[in-house]
Amino acid sequence: MRRTDRRRAAFFESYLDTLIKRDVQEISAIERTPQRRKLLQLLAVRSANLLVPATLSGELDLHRSSVTRYLALLETVFLIKTIPAWSGGSTYRAIGTPKLAFVDTGLLCHLLGQGPARLADLGGAAGAVLENFVLMELARQLTWNEERATLWHYRTKDKVEVDAVLEAADGRVIGIEVKSAATLHKSDFAGLRHLQERLGNRFTAGYVLYSGQHSLSFGDRLRALPIETLWQATP
Repeated sequence: MRRTDRRRAAFFESYLDTLIKRDVQEISAIERTPQRRKLLQLLAVRSANLLVPATLSGELDLHRSSVTRYLALLETVFLIKTIPAWSGGSTYRAIGTPKLAFVDTGLLCHLLGQGPARLADLGGAAGAVLENFVLMELARQLTWNEERATLWHYRTKDKVEVDAVLEAADGRVIGIEVKSAATLHKSDFAGLRHLQERLGNRFTAGYVLYSGQHSLSFGDRLRALPIETLWQATP
């Protein structure tokens, strides 16, 4: 157990050094380590948001092809994961840009300058960190779940969003929203209701995972659940 902030920070710094100096360099001839470290910082503030290499290219003053290669390398060594965009094959207004997530949310907190146990101290980043955690927990659970499903995110050009979309092989869909607040409003289900209206019977359920303690119904197949539902066994 790494019980102190100093030991935790030292662990993550060692982890990053290992990735950058050994794993990444073993599969890449690129040696611009300072740019790679700056890239990690830029990615951290974009966690749980759309990943646009062209924007990163401008901020790093690197050619877009180099940035794209760095991103591919970081995903190869399981540092980051991209969540593809879902369209369902029947809408021309869906945005196809992938969403970024860090495989290790503790490392994400480290890059943001916070210990993983101090979510409340993250301010405006708290929602993104919590969503990052949920996305990666869903990705992990899908690897051993008996029913096959694919993890997506959903966003339209009108900025209607659903944080996570799970689609089964037979086309059934579950939508999941993540909120760091302890209380919810009907407006928090706007994206899920949009998805439900669009899919009809294909929409199995929509859940908002939040920091409260109660399971609450918000209408037909729509429910709010405490965040810990993710790892609790179903009775």
